[in-house]
Amino acid sequence: MSYNKYNYNDEKEPPLLKVDPYKLGMFLLLAGLAILFISFTFAYIYTRVQMGNSGVYMPPIFWLNSILLVASSYTVNEANKAYAADDTAKYQRTLWYTLGLTVLFLIAQIIAWTVYQDALLGENIGIGKQYLYMISAMHFAHVVGGMPFLMAFIYTARKRMVEPVSVLIYFSDPTKRKKLQLLTLYWHFLDGLWIFLVAFFALGMLL
Repeated sequence: MSYNKYNYNDEKEPPLLKVDPYKLGMFLLLAGLAILFISFTFAYIYTRVQMGNSGVYMPPIFWLNSILLVASSYTVNEANKAYAADDTAKYQRTLWYTLGLTVLFLIAQIIAWTVYQDALLGENIGIGKQYLYMISAMHFAHVVGGMPFLMAFIYTARKRMVEPVSVLIYFSDPTKRKKLQLLTLYWHFLDGLWIFLVAFFALGMLL
């Protein structure tokens, strides 16, 4: 045991606060996204008040999109449960369901935008339709941004879950489980964000 002017031994003191870098990164990402979307909704409100515009009509397909996204959020949550239960078949099946529902959501969203083609015209910039297009497009982009991570889970599971030993190693990996939980959190956030946006514009139709 050695002595120095600061400590009686050379043992390192444990950090006062342990911060998981993955969780911190996800928290910062979600916080940034929340601020971004809230800023755009406030900008829409300000523009609408200043210009005296009426609310934006949303086609019924936006509600279908909501159902698809909620369903994908449910299936990715079921994938977490299957992972915890070491259920290989259900785990892979629910990941594929999540991917399929997400692709359907993206296709339906593209169809929905065709209703608002006039929102792309220069003379309509600044009105409600333009805001609806921009906000839904940003959400679309972040859903697309999450898909590579989802597909990586599907690919890895299919590649490694081929025999009992590899399955055991896969399900015993704490880092992989943490990443799956963070992906699920991201999916739930996008789900909640979409519901908020649909409710926001739907309420605007009534006011």
